[in-house]
Amino acid sequence: MLLKLILFSGFAGATVFIGGVLANLFNHHVEDSPIKYEVTHTLMSFGAGIILSALALVLVPKGMETLSVWGVMGSFLFGAVLFMGIDRYLAKSGGQQATLLAMMMDFVPESIALGAVFAIEPQMALLLAVFIGLQNLPESFNSFRDLVQSGFSVKKTLVIFFILSFFGIISALIGHFLLSKHPDLTAHLMIFASGGILYLLIQDIIPESKLNNNYLTPLGASLGFLVGIVGEMLL
Repeated sequence: MLLKLILFSGFAGATVFIGGVLANLFNHHVEDSPIKYEVTHTLMSFGAGIILSALALVLVPKGMETLSVWGVMGSFLFGAVLFMGIDRYLAKSGGQQATLLAMMMDFVPESIALGAVFAIEPQMALLLAVFIGLQNLPESFNSFRDLVQSGFSVKKTLVIFFILSFFGIISALIGHFLLSKHPDLTAHLMIFASGGILYLLIQDIIPESKLNNNYLTPLGASLGFLVGIVGEMLL
């Protein structure tokens, strides 16, 4: 059973690295053109839609099931304020890591939830792993672009993504062995992540994905959210 959990969470995490590899191939093997620019921004908005769906359909509802109103308010505001501080620090240093932060903010809590529910509902855990994996692809694609633009080398960025891909297994094991009997802690983590994610979406990711006189980009966000709806209905 433990091997299955490692395989499920390993798949979910592997797409972080795969998304980075695909982004590298796209950047270096597709000629610069208006179409390439539109595809990049559409993928950014698609990733934003998926992140928003994770927040609205998974993280917040699961946290609300367990916590009181004051618990939700406290954790959500703490997440938003903390990531406002982190974002201000990154802005002063010239970094563009918002997409990476947002990806990890939903990837890690969801992986912990994956580990927590595995012992109870293995089938749900499998579908959740697929959902997390699908989320990570466009998010890591966009994160790769942001990190390279902020000054990271391609090699260093791919190494970072390779290391981050194992966070899914680590988080799932933590959820399975440490937090499965503490639903309150898991719920606080999910709501905390939601506050941070929403701040990053509105402040950095959504504005960056906008293109003037282009209507495909916002459609990408809608399609990304639809992926989340379908994934949640399958779960």
